[in-house]
Amino acid sequence: MALMDFIKKQFIDILQWTEDGDGTLAWRYPMQDMEIQTGGTLVVRESQMAVFVNEGQVADVFGPGTYKLTTQTLPVLTYLKNWDKLFQSPFKSDVYFFSTRQQIDQKWGTPQPITIRDKDFGAVRLRAFGNYAYRIADPKLFHTEISGTRDSYPAADLDGQLRGLVLQNISNAIAGSGVAFLDLAANQLMFADALAKALQPAFEKIGLRLEAMTVQNLSLPEELQKVLDQKIGMGMVGGNMGQFMQYQTAQAIPQLAAGAGQGGGIAGDAMGLGAGVALGQVLAQNLQAGLQGAAPAAAAAPVGVRPEEVMATLEKLADLKAKGILTQEEFDAKKAELLKKLV
Repeated sequence: MALMDFIKKQFIDILQWTEDGDGTLAWRYPMQDMEIQTGGTLVVRESQMAVFVNEGQVADVFGPGTYKLTTQTLPVLTYLKNWDKLFQSPFKSDVYFFSTRQQIDQKWGTPQPITIRDKDFGAVRLRAFGNYAYRIADPKLFHTEISGTRDSYPAADLDGQLRGLVLQNISNAIAGSGVAFLDLAANQLMFADALAKALQPAFEKIGLRLEAMTVQNLSLPEELQKVLDQKIGMGMVGGNMGQFMQYQTAQAIPQLAAGAGQGGGIAGDAMGLGAGVALGQVLAQNLQAGLQGAAPAAAAAPVGVRPEEVMATLEKLADLKAKGILTQEEFDAKKAELLKKLV
């Protein structure tokens, strides 16, 4: 009876894995009741590695190539099973194949703005997205840390974990680079390099190697972008407040004219285009005089300035103070001058 059972046994002569391109990272050879024939062949294709596991303990690891399975090619397994050099019987062992080709176009992004510390702006909330590529570099470590004894482990099961690692390290990447946000936004390659450097140790801990990292967009929320636009506008006029206010006035004239034509607008129904131009002139003159320490230009404003014009000017000054363009002292001085016109 024992002889018949031996004859009925199935033996494996060739172990190999033909990937089907479905993104599988790890695959266990289906042993069932079969045993591996001593002297059999292991075929590991390019972009693959194979691992023999004995009773849950990782034994021998094979890179690409064709191997005859003997005690010489399976030294760790031979030691674990206490085989002698003349061992010739079939044997049982779990065999796992791992795909080491690059897993490309893996997406990452910030579902909500994240807060980072920036040397120019202080605390900044930003959005970013891009993609990355990785591969299995250490199948033994990947098996013990990630894939385990599963029959197969698809890349999709790892996607959420890796995207979480990317988001977790964005702040560290910016802080470690020592580069201001404006410079990073202008040079996305620099930011991608800094992020990849911060991520590499985390990938290595689970047997992976980060092969590529791209940043396709880096942006601020809308309200912060408006402040940034103001800062850029100041830079365009060399920090000269008078010129900056003249530029803003010129930009606002079409809106004032449209408001007057429709019976409403920025400075009120009764101002009209002429009053809007006067308002812009008064605002620019007062701000420029205040910053240069000259006599108040507002005193030279046209006689008969209407109360609504003064109130509109105050509202504009308050907006500039809120954005950090005017200091509290400059605002208070101008406010006092303008309120005298209402007495």
